[in-house]
Amino acid sequence: MSKRQWPFLLGGLLVALLLAGVVSNYASSHPDGLDSSLLKGCTVNADDEITGGSCPAQEAKDHELADSPLADYGVRGIGNDFVSTGLSGVLGVLLTFALGGGLFWLARRRGPAAPAPNAAGADPVDEAATPSSGAR
Repeated sequence: MSKRQWPFLLGGLLVALLLAGVVSNYASSHPDGLDSSLLKGCTVNADDEITGGSCPAQEAKDHELADSPLADYGVRGIGNDFVSTGLSGVLGVLLTFALGGGLFWLARRRGPAAPAPNAAGADPVDEAATPSSGAR
């Protein structure tokens, strides 16, 4: 990677960290389209708990990873919601950046594939496209 690309890469990482760590705390707390469509037919209180009616959301179960350290857009064990959500976003960005960077590093390290020889065993370069050595 050239030296000109590092400021762009680090700038993008900084913007992603800022968005994930700070701006994510100001996202809408209202349910998205899928959640709201699953709540059609039910009455919901201010804490988003179903209090009556009949809807598909009543059949919902906890996810298998619901008790994982980064479940529910926060870090388990941190009492401050703002810090917990921001830290969760920052950790997600860093993990994604590390995984993506590692995969790109492995792909780059492998190098380009060698061209396959043609059926006659000759050089795969098209002779018609190469300039002749004679004078015009």
